[in-house]
Amino acid sequence: MPPRTSNAADPARTPAEPRPALRVAVLADSDTRWKWGALTARRLTAEVAGTDGRGARPVEVSGLLLRGRATPTPRQLAEVGEVGIEAEKVREVTAVEFLHTVRDEGYDVVVLALVGGGVQAMLHGLAALHLTRRPVIVTGYVGVVYEKLADGLLLRHGADIVLANSAHDAGRFRAVYEGVDADASAVTEAALPFLGGAPYRPEEGRDTVVFAAQPSVPASRADRTYLLRRLVEHARLHPRREVLLKLRSKPGEHTTHIEELPYQKLAQKLPGGLPPNFRLVYGHMGEVLDRTDLLVTVSSTAALESLHRRIPTAVLTDLGVREPLGNHHFVGSGLLTSWDKLDGGFRPRPDSGWLAGQGVAADGSYGTAYDTARARVAELLAEGQLPPLAPYYTPATAPGYLPGILARHHLAPDGTPLPGAAAPQEPGRVRGAVRETVRNAARGAYRHGVQRVAPVIRRMGEL
Repeated sequence: MPPRTSNAADPARTPAEPRPALRVAVLADSDTRWKWGALTARRLTAEVAGTDGRGARPVEVSGLLLRGRATPTPRQLAEVGEVGIEAEKVREVTAVEFLHTVRDEGYDVVVLALVGGGVQAMLHGLAALHLTRRPVIVTGYVGVVYEKLADGLLLRHGADIVLANSAHDAGRFRAVYEGVDADASAVTEAALPFLGGAPYRPEEGRDTVVFAAQPSVPASRADRTYLLRRLVEHARLHPRREVLLKLRSKPGEHTTHIEELPYQKLAQKLPGGLPPNFRLVYGHMGEVLDRTDLLVTVSSTAALESLHRRIPTAVLTDLGVREPLGNHHFVGSGLLTSWDKLDGGFRPRPDSGWLAGQGVAADGSYGTAYDTARARVAELLAEGQLPPLAPYYTPATAPGYLPGILARHHLAPDGTPLPGAAAPQEPGRVRGAVRETVRNAARGAYRHGVQRVAPVIRRMGEL
């Protein structure tokens, strides 16, 4: 990819002329991050387009999915819910194809909804484009940040805006950056973009308990079987209560985290079968919460969605309160409890102070949660020519770490594409169709290896 020294600039316009659209690109690498990225883009640009006094400016959001093991299927995209972008208009790209697209399309804002290593690679790749007028780069976390705090933050350093989902997170993020003498000005407090829905209202005759499953927490067969068994036992203890196991994906589909032991398969082997008031459900979490009277989880971000709507919420301690489970994040929340207590009718009450620090905004302040971030985006857009991207990690500061991260996305240590990474355009529809078929087959084989073969090998190694 040759260095590019300038973007096509818009000619001067008079106030009477139609306003150009604010162009936004969202790059995501999984179903959950797509949901976060698309909704973040909408919230950030909801008012920014009309802040200069010239009236409303149309916003065009392009959806791009980074090709990899967790690239969501059309079904998963549809299940995410309404994000303002039609699933049919979302296209799949490699890292190099994404960089070509940014170079050629002239986006105003780019939202990187990726794992930390993906963000870092895209930052270096974008920097290597040498654009005179580059887009505003936004990134952040899709949920509760309970592990790899320093690693994930430093991999995201260099973006213009690093969104924090709460005041608690914003303080932690700044502390990490300042602790390594990195610029912390990009940290911007906001909230999870998918909080919403009607406040909880009990309904006569309805009694529904929902367990929000997680793909990788807990990880072991014994722990996952235990949770499933207790959920089924709860259904048997309360035959008039509807008990739902909310699942993230169907077997064979990928999510943000690898699910080696799907609950669907564990349920098939459970002794005694499943009671009639127990069901496995999929679908948009917001729609499930519409009929939920108690949400139970180990550490899912669904707990924050539930708390935002004031739905009774419980975080389980049955497997301990441990960092690998993520439920340590809820220490002080008032939500920690066990299945024994829930079986007996106990309902946790959240601590108001804890809620205030976590960006849950059950007090009605959610409507202003993105004001600061919107103002920052507008300020950066008004600057026109932004300074070059400057991530904390460089070939000089992390020579034993950065090159490997970039290589996974077929980028050289300087951020330029490795030889052969950018395949030439193939003329003709037939050749293009063949190329896409080969790509899909290769991706399917790769996913099969990650989801099916690798777990078997790991389990054999534990024997």
